[in-house]
Amino acid sequence: MQPVAVVVGGSRGIGRQVALDLAQAGYLVVVAAKTTSDPASLATFPPDPNSNDSTINTVAREINEAGGHSLAIKVDTRSVDSVNALFTQVMEKFSRMDVHVYNSGAIWWSSVEKTPYKRFKLMQEVNVEGLYACIQAAMAIFQKTHWRARVVVVCPPIYSRFFRGKTAYAVGKVGMSVLVKGLAMDWECEGKEGMAISGIWPATAIQSAATEQFQAQDASPAARLRKPAVFAEAIVAMLRAPEGVVSGVLTTDEDFLCEHCGVVDFAKYIVVEGSSPPRIMPLEFPVLEVAEQDDEGRRVDSTKMAPKEKAKV
Repeated sequence: MQPVAVVVGGSRGIGRQVALDLAQAGYLVVVAAKTTSDPASLATFPPDPNSNDSTINTVAREINEAGGHSLAIKVDTRSVDSVNALFTQVMEKFSRMDVHVYNSGAIWWSSVEKTPYKRFKLMQEVNVEGLYACIQAAMAIFQKTHWRARVVVVCPPIYSRFFRGKTAYAVGKVGMSVLVKGLAMDWECEGKEGMAISGIWPATAIQSAATEQFQAQDASPAARLRKPAVFAEAIVAMLRAPEGVVSGVLTTDEDFLCEHCGVVDFAKYIVVEGSSPPRIMPLEFPVLEVAEQDDEGRRVDSTKMAPKEKAKV
């Protein structure tokens, strides 16, 4: 039976490329996002992958016309009901999900003072809350398929410089990274050896709808970018690696391809021939483990508390 991958945030840019590469790798791809359209209404096809003309429907059509198998399902990650409906449909149609990629995201880079609460709230709803809702909704599928699946989250390694100038954004994104680390620990403690969750982030800025927002602030923006293929290929490689190698890992596309696939030349991924896009991530990241890593004392589980104790918490 063909494996199933669900790409949330798969309508444009990086998400679209991930969906295409997963289809090429043999997955039946469910392309999920908020934007929908009628591909037949477009004057040219396929549309610009970073434009609003690129939707879950156009991406699904691209995959199907290339000989793959894809289905577009609308989802609004700000709505738990919408998220639950997505995974219910996946379960009803395919009875399985082998891969879940969470690429949905909202972005606003500025100081705390210049970030309105409504903007902050939107980022948390789409980023960390949307991811959490998807993970919760997917649990029923994971359980039915005997806890053998992979989750890949677009979130960064944790380091202090990431917070600078974009604290409100970092709150949610680093929250996603914490979920990757914590859920990997849960699955390890529970003996779910067939499960793995990983976080991945661009080492160098990637051509996408998000980076195009910042082009006006850069004199030569395209020369600083790589193609989204580098990110998609890293995710596919991550899915092929053993669970123990990738579960709980927070890494970058470049670092994973270098360390696990032997890639040393990234010239084929640059947008402007002859350019040298700069790395935007540190060369090394902090180690998060502590000496007392495995000594957590008495573990508290709120689900096992008496009703009165739960009320106090």
